[in-house]
Amino acid sequence: MNNIAILYQAKLPPIKNGIQKPMKSGGYSDSGADIAYELKKNGIHIITPIENPDINIDLDWVFPDTKEGIEHAISKGADTFWLNTVLYKRHKIEHFFDKKFQFIGQLPEKVDIYDDKYFTNELLRKNQIPVPVSQLIISKDLNEYKLSLSFPLVVKPIRGRGSQGVTLVKNQKELDNSLRNIFFDKEYGNIVLLEQYLNGQEITVTVMPSGTYVINQSEIKHDTPWCLPTVKRFNHKDGIAPYNGNIAVLNNSLVLSDDELKSKEILEVYSHCQKAGELLQINAPILIDCRADENGEYYLFDLNMKPNMTGPSRPQRQNQDSLTLLSARKIDWSYFDLLKNMIRQSWIV
Repeated sequence: MNNIAILYQAKLPPIKNGIQKPMKSGGYSDSGADIAYELKKNGIHIITPIENPDINIDLDWVFPDTKEGIEHAISKGADTFWLNTVLYKRHKIEHFFDKKFQFIGQLPEKVDIYDDKYFTNELLRKNQIPVPVSQLIISKDLNEYKLSLSFPLVVKPIRGRGSQGVTLVKNQKELDNSLRNIFFDKEYGNIVLLEQYLNGQEITVTVMPSGTYVINQSEIKHDTPWCLPTVKRFNHKDGIAPYNGNIAVLNNSLVLSDDELKSKEILEVYSHCQKAGELLQINAPILIDCRADENGEYYLFDLNMKPNMTGPSRPQRQNQDSLTLLSARKIDWSYFDLLKNMIRQSWIV
C-alpha cells in the first residue's frame, strides 16, 4: 500500500531566459489539502506533517517541495510523492529520483520545457496542430518593436497560470499600456506573448496519460493519451475567462451536451489534444484551452502542464470543483475516482 505525501510549492521557481512564472498564493496548498483529505477519508494512507491535521488548515495536510520538506515526509514513512506543485529542471524532487520512490505528476524536465507557451505552441504548429498566430515582445524593445499581428490581440505571460495576467487589447494605445504595465510589474519577467484573439466558443479539454483506468467498475487500458469530456467556458470578462482563483469554475463552466460532444468539431479537437499529449509524453493530466474563430474552427491556445486539482472534499470547499473534475463527473467519476485513477498512473524513475 502506498504511503502518499502531497507536496506544495514553497517558493518562486527560478527565472528562465528572462521569464518568471508567478506563484499562486499558498502554493497550491489548498488543492493539496483537498486531495489529501479526500484520499484519507476513503482509506488511502496519507502522510501529513502533523499527526492530527485540522480540516480547516491547508498546511496541516501537505509538505513543502523543499529538500527539508521532502526529507520530513520520508522520515514519517512516505514512499510516494504527489507533485502538486510547479516543477522545473533541477527541482529538489529530482534528488530523490534514484531512491525507488513513486511519483504522481509530470517529470520536472518536461514541465521546464513545455511550460513555455511560445515554445509549445510552435511545437504544436510544426506538427500540424492548429494554434493561434503569435509574436514575442521583449521589454528592451518596447519602444521600437514592429507589430506583425492585427487587433484585437491577447497579451499573456509566457510562463503564466491560467488566465492570470492575460489581457485583451483592441488598439495600439491599449497594447502600449498593457505592455508598459506588465513589464513595470516584472511579475512575469522581461518577455511576453502577443496572440491572435479568437472570438468564438472557448472550451477546455483534460488529456489523461496512457495507462489502465477504472471506468464504470471496468478496467480499460489506453495505449495513448485520451481526453475527458469537454467543458465549455462562459461569462468571460473583457473577452477572457476569469482566473479560477477569483471565480469558481462552477460559475462559468459546463460540460458539453451529449450531442455537442459527438460533433465533428469537438471530435477533431480531441484528435489534436490527444496528439499534443503524445508529443509531450505526458505522465499526468494536462489541461488544454481551445477557442473557435469566426468560422467555428478551434485552435489550441493554452496548454497547462499542471491542471488545478481542487475538489469538494472538505465541508468548506463544496464549490471547488476543478475543470478536470467537471469533466470527470461526465464519465461518472467522483473526486475520489479521479484521484484514485491518477494514483494508478504513478511512476518510478
